[in-house]
Amino acid sequence: MASVLIALGGNVGDVRATFRKAIAHICGMAQAAMIARSSDYTTPPWGDEDQDPFINACVEIETDLDPHALLFVMQKVEQKFGRTRDKDRRWGPRTLDLDMIAYDNVSFRKPDLTLPHPRLFERAFVLVPLAEIAPDRVISGIRVRDGLAGVSSSGIERLADTG
Repeated sequence: MASVLIALGGNVGDVRATFRKAIAHICGMAQAAMIARSSDYTTPPWGDEDQDPFINACVEIETDLDPHALLFVMQKVEQKFGRTRDKDRRWGPRTLDLDMIAYDNVSFRKPDLTLPHPRLFERAFVLVPLAEIAPDRVISGIRVRDGLAGVSSSGIERLADTG
């Protein structure tokens, strides 16, 4: 079983409900076990700042799927919730964005997938929820909590649990 960290984001529709359903779909389709789930956080838009704030979260799952098979599952789940990567504006509004952050200690660069995620340590909107569930995980030689200390988390707020 591989330990996989996945970041979730969105700013269109009922994002928190989408997250709950998307996580269930990922676990079902990947025959994965949920190990941990962060709180949801409201975050300022990144890249393209002329849009509504995002909601972000992270999960850790365990799966027997290889990274490319899991990527296929994640893209199918995004499509189920209205995401069309080829038509979306880069860094623009979206119902659901799923990014594989790390897959065990696997490291490779392919046209469709780079592991670990190449921009992880630039993105507080991923590091804040990730540090909640895996503060001591070492990715690319950097402990998650130390990576978070190196970026500004200004404007990121933890949302109350929905119950």
